Amino acid sequence: MCAGGSDGYLDLRVGVVSGISVRLGTLALLAAMTLVLAPAAGARADEDRPAVAVSPLNGTPDASPESQISFLGVPAKEISQISVVGSRSASHSGKLESYASSPGASFLPTRPFTQGERVTASATVGPKGHTARVSTTFTVARLPDYPITVKKVAPLSRPGLVQSFVSAPNLQPPVVQVTTDSPQASPGDLFLTPTHGYGQSGAMIANSSGGLVWFHPAPAGEIDTDLQAQTYEGKPVLTFWQGEVPQSLGVGFGRDEIYSTAYTPIATVSAGNGYYADLHEMQITPRGSAFITAYSLVDANLSAEGGSSNGILQDAILQEVDVKTGLVMFEWHADGHVALGDSFSSPSTDASQPWDYFHLNSVSLDTWGDGNFIISSRNTWAAYEINHVSGAIMWRLGGKHTSFKMGAGTGFAWQHDVEWQPDHTLTIFDDGATPKAHSESRAIRERIDWADRSVVLIGRDVHTPPILTGSQGNDQVLADGDSLVGWGEEPYVTEFSASGQTLFDAHFPSPGQSYRSYRFEWNAQPAYPPALGVRASGEATTLYTSWNGATGVSGWTILGGGTSTSLAPIASVPAAGFETSIPVSDDAYYAAQALGPDGQVLGTSAAVKR
Repeated sequence: MCAGGSDGYLDLRVGVVSGISVRLGTLALLAAMTLVLAPAAGARADEDRPAVAVSPLNGTPDASPESQISFLGVPAKEISQISVVGSRSASHSGKLESYASSPGASFLPTRPFTQGERVTASATVGPKGHTARVSTTFTVARLPDYPITVKKVAPLSRPGLVQSFVSAPNLQPPVVQVTTDSPQASPGDLFLTPTHGYGQSGAMIANSSGGLVWFHPAPAGEIDTDLQAQTYEGKPVLTFWQGEVPQSLGVGFGRDEIYSTAYTPIATVSAGNGYYADLHEMQITPRGSAFITAYSLVDANLSAEGGSSNGILQDAILQEVDVKTGLVMFEWHADGHVALGDSFSSPSTDASQPWDYFHLNSVSLDTWGDGNFIISSRNTWAAYEINHVSGAIMWRLGGKHTSFKMGAGTGFAWQHDVEWQPDHTLTIFDDGATPKAHSESRAIRERIDWADRSVVLIGRDVHTPPILTGSQGNDQVLADGDSLVGWGEEPYVTEFSASGQTLFDAHFPSPGQSYRSYRFEWNAQPAYPPALGVRASGEATTLYTSWNGATGVSGWTILGGGTSTSLAPIASVPAAGFETSIPVSDDAYYAAQALGPDGQVLGTSAAVKR
């Protein structure tokens, strides 16, 4: 990501690792982990895993001082005799709060832990007569003094490259130019998040012709990313991330938003334990929790990897958050599970520069329904299957220590968006750049042969002409088997057929980017009324009508009159794109009614004076 945000600082006092002794402990933890390989598609060897996940996970070397102790997998009424003891801060009291989405609860200490100390937490869990003692021991982070500066970036503007509307003057998104639109392309609208180019940054829905459907300008100094249609509590919703992105770190510090089909806020998902939600991922689970990414900066001895002995590590964190309560249900840290030497990036010898050794950028739940998931690490060129209870790495795809024989064309570099598909294959957006590792970026599909522990390439889509993108991007498999590919840092979106034919291609003006791009069928009616703008020139008056986000408007009826309370129909016209212009006679006041496909009134604007 590029820089974005307002001038100022974010207080990132979270994270940690201290000294070489902790590093040796981390390696011992890694050596103790058992590699689990599935014998066949759908199978898992988890019989020995514990029934309750306790976070921070056992052996975590850099937990937040503000950590809650999470017990996932057993009702709160079956959690008792909780003990939380720090090696320096001694015993901690607190309260137990239940999750709304799953059996479990978090113990919230009344005071934070001490930096650098070891904490042991334990509890008795299970129903009467079938109880067991569960525990975890983790180290609390030592926090660097690292204020993060976020510079404000002004949007670019040029006639023909930025959209503008009389009825919605606050909306100035970039133009979307469609260059290929085959009749065989899938139905649905485009979901985009333009940033760092012409027009405003924000969340955008556009139709297949590039016409605007909905635009949500990001607040000044912030950006939106990862706009998706998801399901929450059985209903369709919009989700997107919003926040600030320091260029020096390449990750986000903000929150995830959930909106209804009326574009009203339903929930804000924030990271717990003192962290900020990162821009890379927010996936709502069927039970009502959300997987999100976060990052922390921690003191670390990086000399073994060529960095400073007093360095700063940028650790990647995955949290499962209970949407209704905001409690952390599960937390996984890259540090303590993946060795620093597995990274293809290198730390700076400048002790003040954080090292992003892992860079977590996607999570995808297993299609087997076992609760485990796969994550993507850009900077280790690998994807990892994670046990949802123990946090152990079950196997690795790619990277320096792959668990499989990688077939021709299956290797990837600096990748994003590793996703399980319903047929148990994996799709991967292979950036291949910054620094350059491939000649072009590609969207690939791979299958794991569990019997002989090998990986084969079964699909590959590339752009014509070739695109080499340095960051971001995704590959969305559509219901009909087509793939909708967003090219991330390069402002393109392309739909490929299952045979690799380009069916659709569009782009923003360059420079510009969209973290991911999607296609969804979307139906919505805003809770707010339609908008009406008036332009008068001499004796001529033209009205401009729009309803940001409405998908069912087929026409407009214009009301006019001498007062705002004496309006009557004076004209009816079909809708013409996002904004419809209508010449009218000289009345003192006007209002506009949005009409549905059967002529029904869907909404009425406020009356405006000529």
